[in-house]
Amino acid sequence: MTETLFPSPAWPVLPVEGQTGSYPVHRIFCVGRNYAAHAAEMGAEVTRDQPMFFTKSALAFLPSGRHSAYPPGTSDYHFEVELCVMLGQPLFQADEATAAAAVYGYAVGLDMTRRDLQARAKDARQPWDMAKDVEESAVIAAVTPAAQFGGLDGKRIRLLQNGEVRQDSALSDMVWSVPELLSRLSGLYHLAPGDVLMTGTPAGVGPVAVGDRLVGEVDGLAPVSVTYTDPE
Repeated sequence: MTETLFPSPAWPVLPVEGQTGSYPVHRIFCVGRNYAAHAAEMGAEVTRDQPMFFTKSALAFLPSGRHSAYPPGTSDYHFEVELCVMLGQPLFQADEATAAAAVYGYAVGLDMTRRDLQARAKDARQPWDMAKDVEESAVIAAVTPAAQFGGLDGKRIRLLQNGEVRQDSALSDMVWSVPELLSRLSGLYHLAPGDVLMTGTPAGVGPVAVGDRLVGEVDGLAPVSVTYTDPE
């Protein structure tokens, strides 16, 4: 193996509830418009034709509980709380049952978004990369193994901004279920252990300001949190 010209960052890792080993984060896949009420508040409609996938780099990851500088290039940085699904087995062109069995665990995440840049991209029919793949924009909490979590039925997802509830919905409100999403995504990629799927956000998204503390919650999972500081 040849020597690299400069140091390469290591894969980020997440703690796992009740275990000493860590979960390595490889690729981060995201889903847009997976809650009808959120799609409506953004002026869009949902369809059952094909989930809308996009990606964030693993280098956009930020562990829960940290401080994060308000990012450059935006004056409208929005929170989006999401259920994250962690794969533990390879998947390719999988049916829904196989996809469901490949889930290692779940976590709560924040898909932070430069909303003003996203709006400009939409208007110009351009990609969302600069709006979504932002440094420290994938804030993810500790992973809970799937068997310990016990399934999505009857569980809620919410976000608090400085202690005030901004987003609150049932996980059952997702347009596409977790097995459906993984099955469809496995038709586009050779998925592998370490891949993370952020499953979309409910209605109530909004901007953050310097000094704000965000806390995302899903019943049965460790909460995610982040506090925003002055821009660098």
